[in-house]
Amino acid sequence: MGPRKNTKRVPSFRKLLKTSNVKLANKLKNKQYNQQSAAKKYKKEQKQLRQAARDVSAKTGTPLDQPKRKRSDEEEEEEMEEDVLPLDMLEDDDLEYMQSMGQRALFLTRDLHSSEPIHVKKRKNENTVEQYEKVPRYLQNEPEKELIHLLPIKDKRGIIPQSIERPILMEEGEEEEEMTEENQQHEEGKKIVAGKGPLQILTTEELLLLRRKTLQEKKIHIATLASSILTEPDNNIKKLKELRSMLMEKDPNVAVTVRKLVMVSLLEVFKDITPCYRIRPLTEAEKTTKVRKETQHLREFEEGLVCQYKFYLENLEQTIKDWKQMKKKKSEVVSLKAYKGLAEVAVKCLCELLVALPHFNFHNNIAVMIVPLMNDASRKISEMCCGAVEKLFKQDKIGRPSLAVVKIISGLVKSRNYEVKPEVLKTFLALRIKEVEVKKDSEEIAPKKRFMTCKEKRKNLSRMQRKWKKAEEKLEKELLETEASESKDKKLKLHTETLNIVFLTYFRILKKAQKSLLLPGVLEGLAKFAHLINVEFFDDLLVVLYSLIDSGSLNYRECLHCIQAAFHVLSGQGDVLNIDPMKFYTHLYKMLFALHAGDTNEDVLIMLQCIDVMLTKRRKQVSLQRAVAYIKRLTTLALNVLPNSAIGILATNRVLMNSFPKTDILLDSESHGSGLYLPELDEPEYCNAQNTAVWELHYLQRHFHPVVRMFAAHLSVGAPSEGSGALRAELSRKHATELFEEFSMKEMTFNPPITSSGSNKKKTAQQSAFLDSDLHRQINRLLENPSITADLKFADNFRAESHT
Repeated sequence: MGPRKNTKRVPSFRKLLKTSNVKLANKLKNKQYNQQSAAKKYKKEQKQLRQAARDVSAKTGTPLDQPKRKRSDEEEEEEMEEDVLPLDMLEDDDLEYMQSMGQRALFLTRDLHSSEPIHVKKRKNENTVEQYEKVPRYLQNEPEKELIHLLPIKDKRGIIPQSIERPILMEEGEEEEEMTEENQQHEEGKKIVAGKGPLQILTTEELLLLRRKTLQEKKIHIATLASSILTEPDNNIKKLKELRSMLMEKDPNVAVTVRKLVMVSLLEVFKDITPCYRIRPLTEAEKTTKVRKETQHLREFEEGLVCQYKFYLENLEQTIKDWKQMKKKKSEVVSLKAYKGLAEVAVKCLCELLVALPHFNFHNNIAVMIVPLMNDASRKISEMCCGAVEKLFKQDKIGRPSLAVVKIISGLVKSRNYEVKPEVLKTFLALRIKEVEVKKDSEEIAPKKRFMTCKEKRKNLSRMQRKWKKAEEKLEKELLETEASESKDKKLKLHTETLNIVFLTYFRILKKAQKSLLLPGVLEGLAKFAHLINVEFFDDLLVVLYSLIDSGSLNYRECLHCIQAAFHVLSGQGDVLNIDPMKFYTHLYKMLFALHAGDTNEDVLIMLQCIDVMLTKRRKQVSLQRAVAYIKRLTTLALNVLPNSAIGILATNRVLMNSFPKTDILLDSESHGSGLYLPELDEPEYCNAQNTAVWELHYLQRHFHPVVRMFAAHLSVGAPSEGSGALRAELSRKHATELFEEFSMKEMTFNPPITSSGSNKKKTAQQSAFLDSDLHRQINRLLENPSITADLKFADNFRAESHT
C-alpha cells in the first residue's frame, strides 16, 4: 500500500480574502510568541551549559538537596553580555565530552525545580533563518551618540535629512568649580574674558571701557527696536517681544542699567501705540468666523499687544516683589542694593500707566499694585503713588477709574485697621465730584417719556404715520449707540457710588478711630463734600462734630475743619432745616486769639474760609451784634499777625462791612447803646461790641507794609467802592483767600535767606529787634491814650500775651 495521499487542500486566494483580520492578527501574535519562547529556551540551555562547564572545571559538584538561588534580571543580563560559549579554553577531550553531554538532557543540565519533561521533542521543519535569529548578538561597548534632528534639505537628488550631535553638558561638580574660580577672580579685581583666541585678563580701565561699549550697543539696540515699533506697530509687533525680553538681561556689568532703560522705553511705546478703547477677548464664534484679511491682521495685532502688555506688567510686579522680599540668595546679575533702584523705576512706570491709560486693559490690576504702595515705608515711593492717584482723580471726567481706585483704598484702610498714612486718605480731596443723585419724593419725580404700544399706534396713527414713527425710533437708537460722550445720568450714578464709599470710610473712622492720625483728613474731607451728604444724616453729623470740638482732644486746625464741615452741611441742603449753630459761632469767636501770630501757615486760610461760610454766605441768618463782634475781634487780630495774614483779615472785614452796612457804627467814637464793651467775653452776642470803635485801623495805617496801609485807610473811611478812598481794581476784585496766598508768595521772595554767616545773623537780629520795638511802641501808645477806657483791661492782657 502506497503512502497516504494528503487530502488537505491549499486555501485559495478568494478564501484567504474572506479570513478576518482578527484571525490574521492572532496568527501573527502566536508566531511571535513561539519565536520568543524558543529564544528564551535556547538562552536557558546555554546558561545551564556554562554552569556545568564551570562545575566540571572546578571538579566540585552541586549537592542535590541545595536549591538554586534565583538570580536577578541584572545578573542575567550581565551573563548574557559575555561570550555565548566560553569553551575555547578547554582541552580537546573535555570539549568533546561537553558537546556529547549538550546533546542529551541529563541531571547536570536540567533545572531540578522545573516541571518540564526530560525529553523534549524537536520541532519538525525548523527554519534555518530562525536559528540564526536565536543566536544573541554582540553589543557595542561604545555609547551611542545622541542626535538632534534638524529640518531636512530638498535637493535635486531628493530630501536629504540633517542632524547634529547633542553637545555634552558639564557635570555639576565642574560648574561649581568654575563658579568658585570666577568669584576668586572677581575678588582680586580682575576678570577672564573668553574670546575667539586665547584667554585674556582685563584691567579695571579696560573693564570700564568694555562696559561703556557694551552699554552703548545696548542703547542703540533698544532705540532701534523702539523706533521700528513706533513706525509700524501692526507689522512689528514681534519686535515688542524682543524688546521685552531685554528685561531679563544677564550681563552683570550692564544688567541694572539696561533693565531700567527697557522699562522706560516700553512705557513710552505702550503709551503711544495703545488704542483709545478696551480690547476684549474674542468669542469662540468670532474665532471660527471667516473675516477679511485686514480684520484678521488687526485682530492679531490687538491680541499680541494685550499679551505683551500683560507680560510687561507681570515683569514690573515681579521686580517690586523681589525688592519687597529682599531675597538673600546671591544673584549673579543684580545685587541687593540695586533692587531698590529697579523697584523705584518699576513703580514710576506703573504710576505713569495708571494715569495715562485709564481706559485700557488691566487698569484695575495696576491700581491693586499701586494702592498698597501708597502706605509704603519708603517716602519717595509713597509720595510717587499718592501723587499718581491724585492726578488720576483730577483728570478723570467719567468716574469709572476713580470708583475702582476709591474701592481699593477703602478696603486697604479697613484691612489695616485704620493704621495708614494720612496722605492715603487725603487723596480723596482730589476727587472731581460736584453733584450727585438726590433722592426725591414721588411727587417731584417727573413722568418719564413712554413709547406708544402697538395697539395705540394702530388705533391713533395711520399706516404712513406708523411707518415714519418706526423709522424715527430706529434713528434715535442708532444715535444713542454712536454717541461717544458719557451720558449725564451715568456719570451721576458713578459719582454717587464713589461718594457713598468715601463717606462710608469717613464715618467708620469717626465711629471707631477718633484718636487716629486720619481724623484731620476725615474732617477736611467732610468740609469739602459735606454739601453732598444726604439730609437724613445732618443731625447726627452735627452732634458728632460738636462733641469732637467740645472734647478738647483736637488741635487748632482740626477744630477749624470741624467748624468748616458743619457750616458746609448747613449751606447746602441744610438751608431748609431750622438749625441755629450758635455753639460753632461761639467756638470760632473764642479761637481767633489762639491763632499763631508769628508763623505763615494754613490755619489763617482755613479761618478765613470759615468766616466766609459762617457770616458772608449766611448773612440773612446772622444778627448785627454777632457781625459787629467778629469785625472788632478780627481787626484786633490784624495788629498781631504777619502782613499776608493782616491783608487777608482786612479784606474779609471789607466784605463784612459791605454785607452788613449798619456795622459802620464801629467807625464812630460815640457809643450807641447801654453797657461797656467786654473784649474778654467769649460770647459774640453779649460782649456789647457796638459800644466800641475799631481804633486799630489808626495804627494799621502806620504799618510798614504798603498794602496793609492801603486796606486800613480804605476801611477807616467806610470801605467805599468809588471815590478817593476806594481800592485799586486789582485788589478789590480778588477774594481774601486769594490775596492771602498771593502776598504769602511775595513775602517768601522778599525775605532774604538765612545763612550761617555772621553778618546775616546780625541783620536778622536787628530786623527782629526793630519789629519788636515797633510793636511795643504801638502798644504803649495804645495804653497811654486816655480816650479809650473801655479797652484798658483787654490791652493789659494783650501786653502779657505779646511778652510771652
